[in-house]
Amino acid sequence: MPLRDHRRRAAAAAGGRRPPVHPAPLNADPDDAVVLLVDDMPDNIAPLHDALDAAGYTVLVALDGQSALARAAQARPDVILLDALMPGIDGFEVARRLKADPELAQIPILFMTGLTETEHLVKALAAGGVDYVTKPVKPLEVMARMGVHLRAARQARLGALERQQARNALDAFGYATITVRARDGRLMWQTPLARELLRRHCDTESPITPEPVLQWLRRHLPEAQRQLEPPRLHLDQGPSRLTFRLHRRLGEEECSDDSPEGEWLIVMEESSDGSAIEALVSAFGLTAREAEVLYWVAQGKINRDIADILGASPATVKKHLERIHGKLGVETRTAAAAMAVNRVRALQRTS
Repeated sequence: MPLRDHRRRAAAAAGGRRPPVHPAPLNADPDDAVVLLVDDMPDNIAPLHDALDAAGYTVLVALDGQSALARAAQARPDVILLDALMPGIDGFEVARRLKADPELAQIPILFMTGLTETEHLVKALAAGGVDYVTKPVKPLEVMARMGVHLRAARQARLGALERQQARNALDAFGYATITVRARDGRLMWQTPLARELLRRHCDTESPITPEPVLQWLRRHLPEAQRQLEPPRLHLDQGPSRLTFRLHRRLGEEECSDDSPEGEWLIVMEESSDGSAIEALVSAFGLTAREAEVLYWVAQGKINRDIADILGASPATVKKHLERIHGKLGVETRTAAAAMAVNRVRALQRTS
């Protein structure tokens, strides 16, 4: 069934001549654009309604602010033409509520107003309007202005869709991404894989950014703002390691914060040293925990660091290390580390 016919069939639920359904938001043809026309005086908007209809737009009508909010939530129109002065909830309040809803905030709002004083026009723009036309409205002028904002809004949505697809594609290759606002440390966005990794490694949930990550980000902001890539952050948990790489600051079109620090896109990757630890178990007859201790000794970690990684005490790590020395037939930490490094390198050459 053609999209236009499908829209007409679903009309009754939204109270317009044609159906609301979710539009094809990236298509620039009028036939696929839904316009929500809001005015408490039907006679005032009849000529505009007919002109939009004749041009091929799907036109929905609301006669008060409450109905406008309900229709917008149901139909997700591409653009809203909004009367400024209405009884009850006026157009300014309608615009503010729409902009406060993340699902509706990107819909461009054009005010229709008989008020020409600067303070009223400023109020309309401050409430979230992108433009305004004065009454009595001229349909051709309205459509010309509306077309500009429709194209801009759809281009922005297309860019956002492409960025979302690119970010989600990282998940498929074992990477995960998060967005962190440096000013207050809020985790603004994350891919599904990032959510899983942060739960497992840091025991945190959005909007909380793990404290080590936040400290790392803020410490390296000066060099990052000079477009220098800072050192990567590594969080170790047993044989697994979670690596954080500061990718870039979000551009103005993506960033919801205009502070100098802004929002930063961070790429995460999980790696596992499980195969190396298994090789140490097999080669030297160690227990799994002894192999973990030896592995981190070979990585240059001191007992206190190893204890933190394994969730043990430094004294327990020391006892494991004494048993490791006995099984390897060595007397020093350095000699044990050298044997472990040689075994891991041999494994890497054969893998």
